[in-house]
Amino acid sequence: MSSLPRGATVRRDAGLYGYERALRRHGVEVIAGVDEAGRGACAGPLVAGAAILPPGKAGIVPGLADSKLLTEKARERAYAQIVRRAVAWSVVVVSHEDCDRLGMHVANVEALRRAVAKLSVPPEYVLTDGFPVDGLGVPGLAVWKGDRVAACIAAASVLAKVTRDRIMTELDVEYPAYDFKTHKGYITDVHSAALAEHGPCPIHRRRFVNVRRAAGLATDLAGLESAG
Repeated sequence: MSSLPRGATVRRDAGLYGYERALRRHGVEVIAGVDEAGRGACAGPLVAGAAILPPGKAGIVPGLADSKLLTEKARERAYAQIVRRAVAWSVVVVSHEDCDRLGMHVANVEALRRAVAKLSVPPEYVLTDGFPVDGLGVPGLAVWKGDRVAACIAAASVLAKVTRDRIMTELDVEYPAYDFKTHKGYITDVHSAALAEHGPCPIHRRRFVNVRRAAGLATDLAGLESAG
């Protein structure tokens, strides 16, 4: 990953579209944002989203913000606008089995790379949320709290979360004892109680300490994850 082009700066008060404007002032037109949903969940898949928004008014998505700050209905509205307005967008779903096999960090990085590679329009530059991602094939920048300060990352976060929430709602029908439609696989008191009563179901991630404990498996192994 690299820094912004020489001379490019983003003011603190530049707003959600400040990074894209700064890059375009320096000749970078095709800017992708990428983000994930579900890394801290102990059940279900990991989902990564990527989005390229057009310049100008066409790329202003009404109500866009970090997906975690939006209500479910507001996310669905933003999702529809992103899909309609984006130059290109993609989502990648990584199964709970692959999350267990790879570990969450490796699975996360791989999902972000795949989401960028899946875009129908190759980006010139990629903005990522929080940490750098190597192997994207183009320059990029890791933006602290990027889903709150960069529009294309916020758009990617909405794509990822809406997609994952829909998947977890469908899985709730198959595994109704766990109330996945409400907590989406993240740990809550209700989820913890269901794990204690029923044990893990097939979509729980066996790398997570709380899942292993509920299954009666060893929890002192290296590389285990804690539910966030």
